[in-house]
Amino acid sequence: MSAVWPTILVVDDEKNTREGLQTFLEGLNYDVVTAGGAEEALQLMEKEKPEIVLSDIRMPGLDGMALLEKVKNKYPRTSVILLTAYGTVENAVKAMKVGAFHYLTKPVNLEELEFLIKKALTQQSLEEENRELRKELFRERFEEGKIVAQSKKMKEVLQVTDRAAPTRATVLLQGESGTGKELFAHRIHELSPRKNQVFVALHCAALTETLLASELFGHEKGAFTGAVERKAGRFELANGGTLFLDEVGEIPPEMQVKLLRVLQEGEFERVGGTKTIRVDVRLVCATNKDLAAEVRQGRFREDLFYRINVILIKIPPLRERREDIRPLVEGFIQQFGRANRKSIVGIEEEALRSLESYRWGGNVRELKNVVERMVVLCETSQLTLANVPEDIRSGEGILKEANSGSSLSLNLESSNLQGVEKELIRLKLQECRGNKSKAAQKLGISRRTLYRKIDEYGLI
Repeated sequence: MSAVWPTILVVDDEKNTREGLQTFLEGLNYDVVTAGGAEEALQLMEKEKPEIVLSDIRMPGLDGMALLEKVKNKYPRTSVILLTAYGTVENAVKAMKVGAFHYLTKPVNLEELEFLIKKALTQQSLEEENRELRKELFRERFEEGKIVAQSKKMKEVLQVTDRAAPTRATVLLQGESGTGKELFAHRIHELSPRKNQVFVALHCAALTETLLASELFGHEKGAFTGAVERKAGRFELANGGTLFLDEVGEIPPEMQVKLLRVLQEGEFERVGGTKTIRVDVRLVCATNKDLAAEVRQGRFREDLFYRINVILIKIPPLRERREDIRPLVEGFIQQFGRANRKSIVGIEEEALRSLESYRWGGNVRELKNVVERMVVLCETSQLTLANVPEDIRSGEGILKEANSGSSLSLNLESSNLQGVEKELIRLKLQECRGNKSKAAQKLGISRRTLYRKIDEYGLI
């Protein structure tokens, strides 16, 4: 079986230069293909998929800079080295900004060229190893965090999710905090044609507008105080893959306009930059808000809402799918038992019934945290009622079902939805003795959202 050598595409309108570089590179055991111009090179790229493109800058028709831009947009992992007899610092800087791996002047120093090609291939190899490691880490997380769907509601949600995943459609995941929206986003990515590309996530809450713009679109050096070097944004990093925007309802109005442009045109500029960058990104958004209501109240752009709401997937809260609590608890016991090197075989029925009767305002995230605590503190081979936290056993500070007869439930039943929300936040703040971070965690919302609600309801 013959070895497979890296492929290098040499692009130059001068025949002697092409053939000379081809002879030299083939002597280094590279597969070499040549093109007399950028148009021919782009056609060869489809067929040959070279690891390296070695191109002259000044050529008839499309020049080397135009070829560089097209290659980096369509084949971002391909390294491009530019050659020119008209070397200037300005051209070098421009080429590197566009994405060239390096820049050489003619006549080419062959030793330097050999070194640069080896360096480019080594970098590609390291990046590929990192991608594989990230995939492996995700696969482990995916196995640990598989979506449990014993209940009829969750089975129906999974059916819609799995039908939407292989398409290019933008998906909006709507559900309370802690219901597992990011896990659904990962599932959509893993079941899509983009599964071998990168999955990038950004949580939009608690970021200032400047930081959010930088995280989404990147920035140029000196664009703002603290921008000491150029940074690629999440859209750029997710090119070819999937971008997950969590808490998209928290994006400020001005940023909503910029996000809409990317969805419509597939292009943007970095903060402080003028170069237009084109990307191919599958967008999955998540929110714990009713965005349609936000649109009616003028807090979310209607045109952006329709762009991201192509496929709406509503994830039910845990209290509406209690059949899933038992398998979730059993899975978490195994997960945290392994992590803490404990041999815990299960949970007593009385303890499980206590967990099943709880309201779970923080949904699966809260349940997971509670089971982890129970496993860590357990001193027997099975979780018992004594391991269930006191506030869950006693029902203090929680919303019981309407038929529970508790005074809290009766008080809230006579209130509207805002009254229920206000009372629950007040109780959690009281339970956590004013610790807002802890209260936000128990409520399953971000601190930014909690501060906004406190101000809205005048709780402080």
